[in-house]
Amino acid sequence: MKCLALADLFITTEMMEKGLTNLKDAGIEVTVREWKHDNLERLQQDNLAIEQGGSEMISLPQHLLEDIDKFDIIITQFAPINKNVIEKAKKLKIIGVLRGGIENINKSALEERGVCIINTPGRNSRSVAEFTIGLILSEIRNIARSHEALKQGNWRKDFPNANVIPELEGRTIGIIGYGNIGQLVARFINVFGTRVIFHDPYFKGETSFEHVDLDTLLKESDIVTLHGRLTNETHHLLKEKHLKMMKRTAILINTSRSGLIKEEDLITALKNKVIMGAAIDTFDHEHLDKNSPFLELDNVTITSHMAGSTNDAFKNTPKKLALRLLENLQHD
Repeated sequence: MKCLALADLFITTEMMEKGLTNLKDAGIEVTVREWKHDNLERLQQDNLAIEQGGSEMISLPQHLLEDIDKFDIIITQFAPINKNVIEKAKKLKIIGVLRGGIENINKSALEERGVCIINTPGRNSRSVAEFTIGLILSEIRNIARSHEALKQGNWRKDFPNANVIPELEGRTIGIIGYGNIGQLVARFINVFGTRVIFHDPYFKGETSFEHVDLDTLLKESDIVTLHGRLTNETHHLLKEKHLKMMKRTAILINTSRSGLIKEEDLITALKNKVIMGAAIDTFDHEHLDKNSPFLELDNVTITSHMAGSTNDAFKNTPKKLALRLLENLQHD
C-alpha cells in the first residue's frame, strides 16, 4: 500500500516522517509532501476559511496532487480533501485526519466512494484543557490586565471584578461539552476544591461529576467553559437569553469554536455587565479587526486562537493516527 502524508507548518515534514514510522514498519510506502505557506498566519487564515466554509473553499496546489491516483491512503491535518482531490485519487481507500474534527474533509463525497475516514480524537485535548485553566485564572485574577497595565507604567489595582475577586475553592464550574477536553478540564479544575457540573446530551459514560441540563448549569455556575463541537445543532448554543440566566458575577470561557456563542450577544452582555467577564480564544472573524469591540472591553481576556497549539500536541499526533490506521487495517 502507498500513503501520501500532507505536512504543514504545524506538523512538519520531519514530525510526519518520524510519527509515521509504524506505517513504514508495517510495509506501507509513505510519501510526505508539504502544503506550503509563507508563515503560520497564512496557514491559519486558510484553515479558518475551511473551518467556516468547508473543504471546497481552498484548492490545493497541483504539485501536491501529482500521481495522487497511486495512493491508497492520504493523511492530512489542515490540507483540504475536497471533490477535486477525491476525483483524482482513484485508488483511495482511507483518509487519515490529524485532528479531532473533519471540517477539511468532504465527507459526503468520500462516503459515496466508500472511503473510510479515520480522525484523531483527543489529539490536543491536554493542550486545550491546560490552556482553559490558564484562561480561568487569568480572567478571575486579572493577570493579563495587570501585566498590560504594568507595561504602560500603571500599578493597577482597580479591576472590573475588584469587589468580588474569588478563589476557586467552593466555586461551581459548569462544563458544556463533556468529551476528551471537557473531562480533562473537570479533572484539572477539581483539584482546586471546586464543584464540577456538566451538560452534554451525548455523554453516555460514567463519571463522578454531576450531569445537569443547560439551564441549571448556567444558573448555578460561577464559571462556564465551552468544549462542545460546532454543528448545526450547537450553532449559537448560547445567546442573549442564556447569558441572562448566568450569575452577574460569573465568567464565560471559550476555547472551542466561536460559533457556539452568538458573538454580538456576548459583547452586549459584557458591555452591560450582565456577566462579570469572559476569556475568549476563538472569534467569528480572525484576525480581530482593529475596531473590534473586544479590544475596547475591560472585562474580557482575549487570546489569538492558540489553545491547542503546543509542540507536544502536534508532534505526537501522527504516531497516534498511525496506530489507529494499523488497527483499522488489521480488522479489515
